[in-house]
Amino acid sequence: MSGAPAAGPAGTDLRVRAIEPRDHDAVLALNAKDVDKLSPMDAARLEWIVARSAAPLVVEDEQGVLGFCLAIASGTDYDGSHYAWFAERYDRFLYLDRIAVADRARRRGAGSALYTACEERARPFGRMLCEVNVVPMNAPSLAFHTGRGYVELERRAADEAGEKVVTMLAKQLPAA
Repeated sequence: MSGAPAAGPAGTDLRVRAIEPRDHDAVLALNAKDVDKLSPMDAARLEWIVARSAAPLVVEDEQGVLGFCLAIASGTDYDGSHYAWFAERYDRFLYLDRIAVADRARRRGAGSALYTACEERARPFGRMLCEVNVVPMNAPSLAFHTGRGYVELERRAADEAGEKVVTMLAKQLPAA
């Protein structure tokens, strides 16, 4: 899907492609902006995750990077607790570790373009998995996932204090 155009607003083409080293600063800035919904990530952590990612993607327009996602396949030495939860339940999957979109790209199809590309990469695994915050509630994300066919598997605490709760989501993806 590298470089494949996606429908953008008012004639603007969005392109989804693999993350390259030149994108790292933009990816880290997007992650930092949404760190309350994502895990913290520095340059070393980004490189570590990208090396394990089956779908390290950015979406861009003519002005630059609008968003990114990192998705990890089953059987990887990834150390995330949500990934481990899914690995205990499924043999084959693609786990969306994180996704972020710039404010200027919201409601422009950037998130959908990343999800479409990621779901295509997930087809050989039969499913894509992710989690969404429900405490604090991330209603727009939950509605987005429901609209794309994701179903809730379980809710679980995402921190020891129980101040953050996520819903574990799955979308079955038949082979193409």
